[in-house]
Amino acid sequence: TERAVAPRLCALAIATLLSGCGMLREKPAQPPSPEPQSAAETAAPAQDNPQARFAAAMALWRANQIGESEKALVALAQDFPEHSGPWTNLGILYAKSNRREQAIGALAKAATLNPSNAVAFNWLGILYREAGDLNRARLAYERALTLDPDYALAHYNLGILLDAHLGQPAAALPHYRAYQRSAAPDELRVLAWIAEIEAKTSPATPAATGSAPAPAAEAGR
Repeated sequence: TERAVAPRLCALAIATLLSGCGMLREKPAQPPSPEPQSAAETAAPAQDNPQARFAAAMALWRANQIGESEKALVALAQDFPEHSGPWTNLGILYAKSNRREQAIGALAKAATLNPSNAVAFNWLGILYREAGDLNRARLAYERALTLDPDYALAHYNLGILLDAHLGQPAAALPHYRAYQRSAAPDELRVLAWIAEIEAKTSPATPAATGSAPAPAAEAGR
């Protein structure tokens, strides 16, 4: 029988900012640190300072002035095309406003500019999964975890992809455990998923009376 997936996908949205199910949990990615600046460069007008402009764009985002934040990020990406951070955040902004193709394009640009951008690869995994391209989603999550083995949200997302979409709960188990250890030791939902998979994948232990063991109740998801 098909496993109950919808609540788990809502949980995925909470963890990855793509839904109104929850609060923003992942910090916007910062652009690469600039090279050391001379005193004259440090005193340059804000218009010529990418860090100051990026901070202003993020302030607009936090103030829920999303349109103005988008304009600021687009201008920043155009003026400083070598920085990965503005493209990453544009991708997240596009994803949150249901512009998937634009989001994929911006995040792919961010990953090209900075191949160590684990946040961009995690978001690409989310968007590929939404588009039904499960193999590319898996590769993107795995790339994020290669870059940052402790990236809790990438573990969570890959676990759900393997478990709920690819039918590989045993492969999902170490990712659920990694997420639970590093980010949510008391999150009952994830603990229930772990217990359920362990119960279903552990070798059956014959009861002392020889009768079949009672089936474990499936955790609600």
